[in-house]
Amino acid sequence: MLLSTQTDLSARAFGVAEAVRLIGAAGFDAADISLFDEEWNMWMYEDGFEPGIGEIKNAAKEAGIVLNQAHAPFPTMKDGDAAFNEKRMAQVKRAIEIAGMLEIPNIIVHPVVFKKQMKAKNLAMYRELQPVAERAGVKIALENMWGWDNRRNIICKNVCSDARKLADYYDALDPERFTVCLDLGHVGLVGEYETQTIRRLGAKRLTCLHVHDTDYRDDLHTLPYCGRLPWQEIMETLGEIGYAGDLTFEADNFFGRLPKTLIPSALRYMHDVGRELIRMTGI
Repeated sequence: MLLSTQTDLSARAFGVAEAVRLIGAAGFDAADISLFDEEWNMWMYEDGFEPGIGEIKNAAKEAGIVLNQAHAPFPTMKDGDAAFNEKRMAQVKRAIEIAGMLEIPNIIVHPVVFKKQMKAKNLAMYRELQPVAERAGVKIALENMWGWDNRRNIICKNVCSDARKLADYYDALDPERFTVCLDLGHVGLVGEYETQTIRRLGAKRLTCLHVHDTDYRDDLHTLPYCGRLPWQEIMETLGEIGYAGDLTFEADNFFGRLPKTLIPSALRYMHDVGRELIRMTGI
């Protein structure tokens, strides 16, 4: 099991290539490239982006790590917003192409909330992306999501929030080109249980993780042991099902308020926590 973390906040502070080097220097085996459409990342979605991709590949080689995962821009679509959807789908397709150029095996593409025909429209969206993924040699990972109840001002269930629906979406798609990313921090936010969700998905569907902690009230994206998730039970359950994917942190908020001079040491501590979590799996 490789230990990985996303480039998101490290890249905001240092640029993507340097973030990859810092992740390698901290002891990680791999990096998850955050292909978000933020201002600091927009060069990836403009003409002449190829040299920057080469810099990222070289940085990974210099750091002695692989690039195991990526995350496409989100929201993937907006219900009823044709102009946004046309632009965003072009970006998502570019993100899949970039993942292929970087030899990344899996890229997370969020499912979308539609008021009507939600499953049918999501499956149509993913199938539109499938030929791009095939050309790039990449698998698209579906992720469990949460929503927001404006009336009660609380987090609520949403598209693919529980294991049954997430599995149902995945099972309707081509397993050669799609997989599942379980966001462990999202599970309890919608009232589900992490260990039950892992068992219901099983190792055949579940090949990617977003690992971070929560207080079961807010989507904190912080480091394990800074919240309330039962990490010993979670990791033992991953071992129990024979999980064959990587452990990838999506916990950057842990160091989000630190000065950039402290990010390297924060990454080293994050690495140490990750190694302990992997030990618990027994894999």
